[in-house]
Amino acid sequence: MINTETALKEAMTGIEGALGAALVDYSSGMALGTLGGNKELDLSVAAAGNTDVVRAKVRTMEMLGLKDEIEDILITLGGQYHLIRLLKSRNNSGLFLYLALDKDRANLAMARHQLKRIEAELDV
Repeated sequence: MINTETALKEAMTGIEGALGAALVDYSSGMALGTLGGNKELDLSVAAAGNTDVVRAKVRTMEMLGLKDEIEDILITLGGQYHLIRLLKSRNNSGLFLYLALDKDRANLAMARHQLKRIEAELDV
């Protein structure tokens, strides 16, 4: 089991092209922890904004009557990937891992795989 700080460090150092990572409570929109980011990538703003994305997708699935779970949400920008992974393990419901990646340096499949592994080990 790893804590929030260790999980974010693993995301930033173990995932090629990582620009910033956060653990977010999407019931409140608050980041429980952040690492990385910069002037152009304010992780607190990203946490709040991506909370709206998650809530909208959950609402849409309910309206459609889909009885499935969201694994992750990918937002592709010109130079970045923004990956949102909803946590389902143990008592982590209502949380998501957010990872911003440099598109030129990142391997999206490996990033998704690594986030899934981090999720499995995370204990909040």
